[in-house]
Amino acid sequence: MPLELDDLARSLGADFYGVADLGSARVAILEQGGPAVAEFPRAVSVGVALMKAIVDQLPQREQRAVAMNYRHHCYDIVNQRLDHITSRLGSQLQKEGYRAMPIPAGQTVDDQRILGAFSHKMAAHLAGLGWIGKSCLLVTPQVGPRVRWASVLTDAPLAPAEQATPESCGACRQCVDACPMQAFSGEPFRPEDGREVRFAAQKCKDYFEQMRKETGQSVCGLCLYVCPYGRRG
Repeated sequence: MPLELDDLARSLGADFYGVADLGSARVAILEQGGPAVAEFPRAVSVGVALMKAIVDQLPQREQRAVAMNYRHHCYDIVNQRLDHITSRLGSQLQKEGYRAMPIPAGQTVDDQRILGAFSHKMAAHLAGLGWIGKSCLLVTPQVGPRVRWASVLTDAPLAPAEQATPESCGACRQCVDACPMQAFSGEPFRPEDGREVRFAAQKCKDYFEQMRKETGQSVCGLCLYVCPYGRRG
């Protein structure tokens, strides 16, 4: 296959690239995104690392300048970069004769369950790029959870990762203890469990809405900030 998607992704600015076999997760994908999403057998996962200097300011996020900088550069701009990368990858796959469906980086299609159409973190995990931590974030060995992700669903015969990355949080609970809303149970990730076993998403949403009313800014990220894998990076 003449397609060198990893080189293209990195030339476009991706820091992480991998391919996931979605077969083991098809039931969960079908439940979350429906048959149009679940029919794809593989996902290309790409990630962009967040700027360390900006993330390191999160303990001072009550300062307007800190909150705005984080929201702009670590969410809005990075999401745009990711969407550009996945759009280009999807177009390349289509040119090669395969089906491709890029999934937006910043996506919430179900406001009640607070879910997107597809889990980028699950794809990155199955692509061997990291593990799901107790914060429900994807933790990479290189920079911890300080990464944003996007995915391209496809039927192209790309070689997937041989295995998912094993969980390496151990007894660490720093993300659990740092959460202002105590939204994490501290339970480790198990594929058979629903997200609610580990994460009360509504608590997190309520906190953001409270912050938006009080300060005009909705930024937290403490679970991302405190992870030892990210701080040592």
